[in-house]
Amino acid sequence: MRIYRGRVAATSRPEARSQEMGELMSASSGRSGKGWALLAAAAVGMGIAWSAGAQITNTKHNLGTAPGGTGVNQFSGTGEICVFCHTPHGADTTAAVPLWNRTLPSAGSFTTYDSLGTSTLDGKTLPVGSVSIACLSCHDGVTSMSAVINAPGSGTTGDAAWVAGTWSGANQTAGKIAAGLITNIGTDLRNDHPIGIQYCGGGITTTSTSGSNTDCNDQDFKGPNKITGQNIWYVDTGTAGRQKTDMILYTRSGETFNSGGTSVAEPFVECASCHDPHTTNATFLRISNSASAVCLACHTK
Repeated sequence: MRIYRGRVAATSRPEARSQEMGELMSASSGRSGKGWALLAAAAVGMGIAWSAGAQITNTKHNLGTAPGGTGVNQFSGTGEICVFCHTPHGADTTAAVPLWNRTLPSAGSFTTYDSLGTSTLDGKTLPVGSVSIACLSCHDGVTSMSAVINAPGSGTTGDAAWVAGTWSGANQTAGKIAAGLITNIGTDLRNDHPIGIQYCGGGITTTSTSGSNTDCNDQDFKGPNKITGQNIWYVDTGTAGRQKTDMILYTRSGETFNSGGTSVAEPFVECASCHDPHTTNATFLRISNSASAVCLACHTK
């Protein structure tokens, strides 16, 4: 599915259709108005089943006054949930995420893991981008969590309740994630798992969907899976087919590898490879990390 200035065009590919609509529905729950009605109508027209109660309601990402939020930080100016990240209109089109409602920071403002010069890093690292820079538009601790492009109400600045809204909670300072918290990742990413890093320790060698580590340049990695005919990559965690509980890999514009004479977009690891911002799982992990299951989903150790 694609969004074009107020209209929805459905893709004919079932895998992409269900994945995109699922993400957009969960992204738009709690957002009232024409944008929500548009997306709901699209779901019905495409024969996609979804629940109106998104998981995000019962997480720390529920930052407004709506019941269910599990975090200590709260903004008094709205009962909406998804407005802190998404908007049905006027989104930042430079973001590689659905209908992003925040201005992205500069990629050059971050220091990346590869600057450590570690000899064990055998994959190329790109500047911060893709879905990761969207996550960091809050989690860098630089900008208030209520600094959105399109606030609730008529216009973009917000209604009276939004304008008068105030932040409360011990884990924030003036709406910014408080310094010293692990969730305030900051702009120095040298002490965090690499993002924007080529998967498979130097890339993959084939578009095979076998999931074998022999498909990787570095066989200490589990081989990724790819949806046939699409540049959609993931590391399978158990259930057949691409699921939200798989480790999702992301492509970047212009970043390709050669497979049998064909140029193919190659997969990279981003924040949302391991984390799903809409899940109720602890620390938003895609699967439980019991027995290091998240780590071992990709690393064969």
